[in-house]
Amino acid sequence: MSEKRPSRTLIEGPARAPARAMLRAAGFDDEKMARPMVAIVNTWTTVTPCNMHLKDLAAHASAGIEAAGGTPVEFNTIVVTDGIAMGTEGMRASLMSRDCIADSAELAVRGHCLDAVLFLVGCDKTLPGAAMAAARLNLPSVILYGGSIMPGKRGDTALTVQDVFEAVGACAAGKISEDELIEVEKAACPGAGACGGQFTANTMALALTTLGLSPMGLNDVPAVDAGKPATAEAAGRVLMAALEAGIRPRDLITPQGLKNAAAAVTATAGSTNAVLHLLAIAREAGLSRSDFDIDQFDHISRATPVIANLKPGGRYMAPDMSAAGGTPLLIERLREGGLITDAPTVTGKTLFEESANAREAAGQDVILSADRPLKKRGGFGVLYGDLAPEGCVAKLAGHDRLKFEGPARVYDGEEACFAAINAGEIEAGDIVVIRGEGPAGGPGMREMLAVTAAIQGAGLGDDVALITDGRFSGATYGFMVGHVAPEAARGGPIAFLETGDRVTIDVEARRIDVAADLKARMAKGFTPPEPRYRSGALAKYAALVGSASEGAVTSFPFD
Repeated sequence: MSEKRPSRTLIEGPARAPARAMLRAAGFDDEKMARPMVAIVNTWTTVTPCNMHLKDLAAHASAGIEAAGGTPVEFNTIVVTDGIAMGTEGMRASLMSRDCIADSAELAVRGHCLDAVLFLVGCDKTLPGAAMAAARLNLPSVILYGGSIMPGKRGDTALTVQDVFEAVGACAAGKISEDELIEVEKAACPGAGACGGQFTANTMALALTTLGLSPMGLNDVPAVDAGKPATAEAAGRVLMAALEAGIRPRDLITPQGLKNAAAAVTATAGSTNAVLHLLAIAREAGLSRSDFDIDQFDHISRATPVIANLKPGGRYMAPDMSAAGGTPLLIERLREGGLITDAPTVTGKTLFEESANAREAAGQDVILSADRPLKKRGGFGVLYGDLAPEGCVAKLAGHDRLKFEGPARVYDGEEACFAAINAGEIEAGDIVVIRGEGPAGGPGMREMLAVTAAIQGAGLGDDVALITDGRFSGATYGFMVGHVAPEAARGGPIAFLETGDRVTIDVEARRIDVAADLKARMAKGFTPPEPRYRSGALAKYAALVGSASEGAVTSFPFD
């Protein structure tokens, strides 16, 4: 790398003696200061299995950086764990944490004039938060995912936390006892690692590999696998090579790279949160709507079949996909089907060069092929219409329906809807509507997993649809439509919907309409709801956050 490294402005010259004095106190001698100063931005915490092992991985990442001639500088940022916060007030902090992670990583790295960044990530929002920071900083960067949890076991049944949420619904419906619920609870999460289905963390780990920000294959290795420490050391070495070669995130976060990532996500029927996150990453990289927008997900989903049989809609979990051949095999299948194009990666090799050595396990049926898919149509639909002039996202995993029509049952907030489900108020044929949970209105765009899992647990998963201006967990499946924009709190049409209004969701026509004169209701005026928070981080977020159709970012993206 021929240009002057940022760390030199921090360290070199007589005027920088005070800075060097403080660095010496922290253990940085002349040799360490002479090397490239490389940030390790960690998201370690003891509160969640998703991230509790990342402290140990940081030591191996440091070793890789040092072995390749760098000096590691470790920081930690936050994590809000969706599976713990779900269904509570704490879930409002989840999406906000994504931007906080990006902000804190950016500030720590800029504040210390560091030369490159290795991000260690685990739970859902830490992955896009890291990618957003990488896009802003545009310093050589590598993102390493701590890996999936292994399946839990209850007898011969493999479990994830999704099963616990659904067991809550089943218990409320009287289908299982509280003792059985506790048995599922105790068995579902056996140790370190992020939730095991193709939920948000594993979806984004795949997306970041396809995008080229994570070295091929490293994110696939499960958290407790004996080979996981070696992936951290390898990530450190890859980062130092990227620093030497001058490979930067904005070289990788291109319209084509983002389309490839969206194709990989839809081919695995991954989390709808990827729509928000890839849009946010694009905006942070300075890409405009004409470069990459929400409609790309619909176009790509229509052209890309589901070829990975993964939970929540399928059978297998992330460790099964890894054993079957992992991301390299998935990329090869997409390449063979002409569904993605070659692109650069952080290793200096192209995406197809990295996937060329894919190894397929004999007899595996986790990753299929484009000519023998599980579903001919991918996992998303982007709809517009009376209820969503700026767009919304339909999740198509776990069902084959493309149209649903029925009366709306409207609830202001997740808690009211959850109580209605548990009280048996929801009937087959209903379209459940939860509003006031958008980016600003929530604030924080809570995920509706407690509600969607309760619907599944009550046996209504095939018989009702759900619409919200909030989000869905990657563990959600069924006929679900989220990210409705404009949101209710900002006067979107969903704010004027009434119980009994007949709603039609038509994925093929890309429409979500209501048989009522919403414009006449809107013409009578709109009174914004009182903000839930008048100070602090949540109030600031509500004031700054943009539309879900733009990724719900709080920075100042390009138009």
